Amino acid sequence: MAKRALLLVEGHTRCTGLLYIQAAKRLGLRPITLSTDPTLYDYIASEEVEAIRVDTANLDALIHECSRLSARYDIAGIASTEDHVYPAVGKLCRHFDLPGPNPESIERCCDKFTQRQLLGDAGVPIPAYRLATNVTEVKSAAAEIGLPVILKPAVGAGSRGVRLCCNVGELAEHTAYLLGGKHIWRSSPKILVEEFAQGPYYCADIMEDAVIGIYAGEFGPLPHFVFRELTLPAPLTDDELERIVDVSLGCLRALGLGWGPTNVELKWTKRGPVVIEVNPRLAGTPNPQMIQLAYGVDLISEHIKLAIGDQWDLRKTHSQTVVAQILVADRDGTLDWSGVDRAAAVPGIAEVKFYAEPKTPIIRKGDSREWIGHVIAASPSLAQTQAIVQHAADLVDWSITPFPELGE
Repeated sequence: MAKRALLLVEGHTRCTGLLYIQAAKRLGLRPITLSTDPTLYDYIASEEVEAIRVDTANLDALIHECSRLSARYDIAGIASTEDHVYPAVGKLCRHFDLPGPNPESIERCCDKFTQRQLLGDAGVPIPAYRLATNVTEVKSAAAEIGLPVILKPAVGAGSRGVRLCCNVGELAEHTAYLLGGKHIWRSSPKILVEEFAQGPYYCADIMEDAVIGIYAGEFGPLPHFVFRELTLPAPLTDDELERIVDVSLGCLRALGLGWGPTNVELKWTKRGPVVIEVNPRLAGTPNPQMIQLAYGVDLISEHIKLAIGDQWDLRKTHSQTVVAQILVADRDGTLDWSGVDRAAAVPGIAEVKFYAEPKTPIIRKGDSREWIGHVIAASPSLAQTQAIVQHAADLVDWSITPFPELGE
């Protein structure tokens, strides 16, 4: 009998890709990664995972490779963690008659302008926005909305290319960055000019039509949006919780989502919860680890079960408060770190993880690529968890030595 295989289209350079590989193995599946460049994922070698080089932007090439693999394996399911290939995953699932997301819904959702239109048409609260493709349109849109505004690529993830612009000079500077060849576009340049929704940040992790957890998030200094801390569950009143759940589920209806995982990002403004973004896939590290620690639900395993048509189980088995402190690069240079074992030994610490080895060069980009690691703690109370994670983080000794100046 042919071995059942799970095909993963692309991976994840942090922990999430590895977690999918390990979960697939626990479920008795052979994980196989299809990637334009498998060398991006160091866990492929350490986990002895089969990886196939294929142009994942080419649907015909993916279909051909999946067909070839089906001669050797029973293809049980196809999945991914990455926005830019998720529409193709939906099309592959449809082609091979496997469970999967609706590719048209995913494509509409991955275009943030189209997503905004659909949410607005359905009455979901969103910030004011305009679409721009050149400098003149950016200026005009910002004038109509009123400064400050956020400029972001209409297609993208990880806060890449996202910046708050408070004045005309910052607006011109970031427009030049986005349109001047420094930002890498996967399609023709389209910029979303968006009202700066001010208030606390929350996000909801959803599986199918069930809201599993709602986090509170803290960012580092503006003008960028780089997470520094996540708390689960978010400290909310019953009314606030109910309103966030209602708005989040309204996003699913408006966008035609509801199969598998969805992540909804919101701000609590003067008019209540306002949707900042809907991500039609599972959120990356550290969200899956936090959900499992808080509630005993393994979202990655349950996503795989959905993808292979097995019975899934989202029942919560316990309740804890979980805090993840993100370690963020504070300068460009060469990373060094130690003290992980000391921090990991602190009672209540679930995980201390660096994403890069010592001596790795770090160049800040103003987005999630500035994350260099995380510390995650869990306990019965928020105050206790915050104290645990801070104590452990203080035990981690890390530094970034600036690059030598030219001529030194």
